[in-house]
Amino acid sequence: MKRTYLHPLPLRIWHWIQAGIVIILIGTGIYLRMHGIAALRPHDPVLLWHTRTGLAMVVSTIFWFAYTVWSGNLRRHYGLGRRDLRGMFAQAGYYLVTIFTGAENPFRATADDKYNPLQKIAYDAVMFVFLPVLGVTGLLFLDIPAVRRYLLAQNLVGLVGAVHVFFSYMVVLFLIVHLYMTTLGDTVFSHTKAMILGYEETDHGAEEET
Repeated sequence: MKRTYLHPLPLRIWHWIQAGIVIILIGTGIYLRMHGIAALRPHDPVLLWHTRTGLAMVVSTIFWFAYTVWSGNLRRHYGLGRRDLRGMFAQAGYYLVTIFTGAENPFRATADDKYNPLQKIAYDAVMFVFLPVLGVTGLLFLDIPAVRRYLLAQNLVGLVGAVHVFFSYMVVLFLIVHLYMTTLGDTVFSHTKAMILGYEETDHGAEEET
């Protein structure tokens, strides 16, 4: 049995806090879509929860970025190199076809490279595009008179709302795929266990990698 240390404690704590934030935002966001923000009172409890949790997401995302840069993980785990580009099609073929024939995953996570090419693309999209866009568009909807007057004058409220909702759907889609991918380890719960304990256990090799 091989144990590979993949997830440092700060990252694990951040991950579960961020997961809770996203779940609250999705739940309150569904409520707001069903009832319409314009029809709600400014101090509606669900609207307040959505706004405050959105601000928490902004702070959480900034922390992730700062920690990832400080720890050196930005380039090591999220940067796409030539090897990633070469392995992209093999990884896609595995997820789409060969996984169902019992083939072995062409990628094995290590302490220095823990995400396969498709995971890197997905995480880069979420952390550097989806969440920042959601954060910026959400901040534009805060009750800031000057910003609100500008959006109304330029007739941009509908566009900002549409962009916010679109990227919300993208995050929901990512979450569905992400939850499915967590079951594709050596066991159904091995990836989840690794995000709790930090170590991922596999049957490949007998040494411990840190």
